[in-house]
Amino acid sequence: MNGFNGLGMHLGTLARLSDAKTRSISPENFSGEAGGGARATEGTGAAAARSLGQGWKVSPSIDVAPGATVALADIAGQGAIQHIWATVRNARWRLLILRMYWDDQEFASVECPIGDFFANGWESYAPVNSAAVCVNPGRAFNCYWEMPFRRRARITLTNLDEVSTRIYYQIDYTLTAVPDDVAYFHASFRRSNPLPYKSDHVVIDGICGQGQYVGTYMAWGTHNNGWWGEGEIKMFLDGDRAFPTICGTGTEDYFCGAYNFDPGWCDAQTPNGYREFCTAYAGLCQVIRPDGVYQSQQRFGMYRWHIMDPVRFQSQLRVTIQALGWRPDAERRYLPLQDDIASVAFWYQTLPGARLKELPERDFLEVL
Repeated sequence: MNGFNGLGMHLGTLARLSDAKTRSISPENFSGEAGGGARATEGTGAAAARSLGQGWKVSPSIDVAPGATVALADIAGQGAIQHIWATVRNARWRLLILRMYWDDQEFASVECPIGDFFANGWESYAPVNSAAVCVNPGRAFNCYWEMPFRRRARITLTNLDEVSTRIYYQIDYTLTAVPDDVAYFHASFRRSNPLPYKSDHVVIDGICGQGQYVGTYMAWGTHNNGWWGEGEIKMFLDGDRAFPTICGTGTEDYFCGAYNFDPGWCDAQTPNGYREFCTAYAGLCQVIRPDGVYQSQQRFGMYRWHIMDPVRFQSQLRVTIQALGWRPDAERRYLPLQDDIASVAFWYQTLPGARLKELPERDFLEVL
C-alpha cells in the first residue's frame, strides 16, 4: 500500500503514486462506477446520435423541470470531490439551488444559488480565473474546492424557476482514506436587499465547531451615487462578543485591491474607472456600468479566497461587513448605505454542524 492518499493535490504531489481510485459522475455515467460510462441508449443527445448508436454522446445533459429537485451525484464510500464542471441553459442562476450533503447529516452543508457559488451572482457571465473557481468562455462553471466525505456525498440541484432548464455537468472525485483531521466543506448564501440603515450585512453566523474560513464571494449592488466601499469586514472568533479579533480597513482592501479599485485615484494621467482583475486568491471579477463611473445602480462581483491564510476557529465564527459611502458635505463624513448585498461564505468544519440559515423565498432571491 502506498502511503499517499491522493488528497491535497498540488504541483509538488503530482509525481507521487497512490492507491486512490479516480471516478467521475456525469449524465454519461450517473453512478460513477468503473466501466459505467457511455452506455446510455436514451438521453438529451439521442436524436443527434441516432445514426451512430450507443457510445456516441447519447446522454451529455439532463433537463430539470420547474420546481423539481434532481440528484447530480450520490456517492457511497470514503474520499473527496476534487473538481466540478457545469454549464446550464435557459436558466436564471439565482433560481437554481445547489445543495451538498456529507455522510449521514440530514441537512445540507452547502446551500447556494449556482451562479453565486461560482462567483457569478448577477445573471450575466463574468470570467473568473482563480485557484478555487474558474468561469470560462461559454459560461462554464468550474470549482476546485476539495470536498472530503467519509461515508457518503450527495449533491442536488433544485429548479425554482417556472421553466425547465438543461444542465451539463461532470463531478470528478477520488475514493481514498480520509485522515481524522480533515474537515468538511461548507458554503452558505445570504442576501440583504436593502441593507437596513446603520446595520452590517451578515456574511455568516451560527457556525459551531472547529474549522477554518476559506473564502467570500459578494455580489454588491449600489443604491447611491459615488464610492460605496469604505465598510470594514469583521470576523468574530470563538469568544468574541461586541468586538472582533479580525477587523479590515475597507471593502476593496479586504478583496485585495486599493483606492476604489480605480487606478485614476493614484495617477493623474489615468482616467477614473473601476478596473476588473482576477488573481489566484482575490479579484474584482465583474463590474456592471449602466450609468458611468460613479452613478447609481453600479453592480460588482468580488471574491477573496483564504487559501494561503485560512481563518482558524475553535468553536464559533461570525463574519459581517459594513456598507459605507461618503456624504456630499464639506465635513467628509461617512454615509451608511442601504445597498443590495448578496454573499457566499465558504468554510471547512467538523460535523455535526448547525443547520444553515434557510434561503429566502424565491421572489426575494431573484435578480432582474
